[in-house]
Amino acid sequence: MTIDSNTGLVLEGGGMRGVFTSGVLDAFMKHGLYFKYVVAVSAGACNGMSYISRQPRRARVSNIDYLARYDYIGLHHLVTQGCIFDRKLLYDKFPNEYIPFDFDTFFNNEATFEMVTTNCLTGRAEYLQERHDRQRALDVVRASSSLPYVSKIVMVDGVPMLDGGIVDSIPVMRAIETGHKNNVLILTRNKGWRNTGRDHKIPKFVYKKYPRLRVVLSRRLEAYNRQLDMIDRMEEEGSVVCIRPERPMEVTRMEKDTDKLERLYEEGFRLGEEFCLRLNNNQAQ
Repeated sequence: MTIDSNTGLVLEGGGMRGVFTSGVLDAFMKHGLYFKYVVAVSAGACNGMSYISRQPRRARVSNIDYLARYDYIGLHHLVTQGCIFDRKLLYDKFPNEYIPFDFDTFFNNEATFEMVTTNCLTGRAEYLQERHDRQRALDVVRASSSLPYVSKIVMVDGVPMLDGGIVDSIPVMRAIETGHKNNVLILTRNKGWRNTGRDHKIPKFVYKKYPRLRVVLSRRLEAYNRQLDMIDRMEEEGSVVCIRPERPMEVTRMEKDTDKLERLYEEGFRLGEEFCLRLNNNQAQ
């Protein structure tokens, strides 16, 4: 597959597995590889923001260095803030004070950057952009990464939203529908992995105001495995290139072991750099 100005970049989520993505994107930034269209979900959206704002290692610092310092994952945050992550720290202190986010570069970037959320009313994916409003940009990325059951619903434009991965974990079809026939996918599971768990019907007392959300939650694993099957076929056909971990994943969605996170980040950086070097060699020939 040729990488050109119309090739899309698709970023999967995966909670703390997203440090793999941050490693790949840091390698891309080191080699000046930027895409004109990026669609990202959940942790991928968080990492994608630092990629669009051209801030290498920012995501790595927040996901590894500051995790060790601030311990921002835990049940005590769920009790005090309604979210298993420290939302005040991640979506206020971090971007505004501790590791300031470059909103000016983010908004002035001509690339299209879409973040995927799940609309709790319709049970459908929303693909949202923000190019002007700082708070709305933070609200959208917060909604995109608000995991069901362990995060509060986030209101965006008056609409209740949750994690985009509920409906569209790997939004490659969105990239194709927006005119990007060829795409690079950064995934956070090794090739061949499938979720062997079982979907269950969500009881009516859970998200009782949102029956369509309950429906998509009850089909989540099946939908994700179907996406992985589709991506394997697309990879064989040559319409997508996948950058994914080479080994079975040792990092969990809520991982707090910074040694494991560091190894995964370094793997992502190495594979991202290898991809850039191959690309440069192919273009030189």
